[in-house]
Amino acid sequence: MARSPSKETAYVSTLPFWGGVELLRARFVTQRFSRHFHEGFAVGCIEDGAMRFSYRGESVVAARGQVNLVVPGEPHDGHGAEESGWAYRMFYLAPEALMTAARELMPRPNLPHFHAGVLDDPALAAMIDRTHRRLERPETSLMEKETRLLRLLEAWIRRHADEPGSEPRTGSEHRAVHRAREIIEDRFAEDLPLSELAREAGLSPFHLVRVFESRLGITPHAYQTQTRIARARHKLAGDGRVADIAMDCGFADQAHLTRLFKRQIGVTPAKYRKMLQNS
Repeated sequence: MARSPSKETAYVSTLPFWGGVELLRARFVTQRFSRHFHEGFAVGCIEDGAMRFSYRGESVVAARGQVNLVVPGEPHDGHGAEESGWAYRMFYLAPEALMTAARELMPRPNLPHFHAGVLDDPALAAMIDRTHRRLERPETSLMEKETRLLRLLEAWIRRHADEPGSEPRTGSEHRAVHRAREIIEDRFAEDLPLSELAREAGLSPFHLVRVFESRLGITPHAYQTQTRIARARHKLAGDGRVADIAMDCGFADQAHLTRLFKRQIGVTPAKYRKMLQNS
């Protein structure tokens, strides 16, 4: 008896920066996409099965562990390459998202172009998967989401663009880093976008992440988490509820605080409070 196909599912979420970033996670079995094109870029990784699509006059197959992509204005279709269909995670990006990274990498900041529709690059596929999963989580801060997506775009452009560009130079930019630290410390409880932080510091988001990490050894979003935990430690000396402390310090909920607090301090907030009381 033949095994029945898996149920088809699709989940979409959006991020409010760079002209809008759309995340799709889906499993398709009988789906056949009609020929169409996108106004922006699409890039993703195949999690299971394989997808066949017509692209640039060829019929190509993206299989598990590979990257599939299309560039703006390039017509394509899509359907399962085998009976069981395929599952994938996709990013849909406005052109300005690619330009954000291209301005830092290319001597002439033109919109990047990619010729191939399928990339056999396991490392990039794994990075797409990790980034997509992280960005799906509601507790992930906007600053972390932008940072992770920027690094994904940098890797994609440098490894596969027709004109990949080069590693940008990193200066000290002490004032910009100092200003960024001040803003994070003053507004630690806000879900502060990286783009706003960079604008206030006087650098591009891409450049700020690089010089901040070069100088301090951690990214702006890691510094934001560190600052929030420091504030939570101070509040745990009082008698406020841990759930309230979590919300006051910018965490999504008590579980979010507990997970990150233990990762950095080594004990849970409740255990830390008991240690303070016992001392």
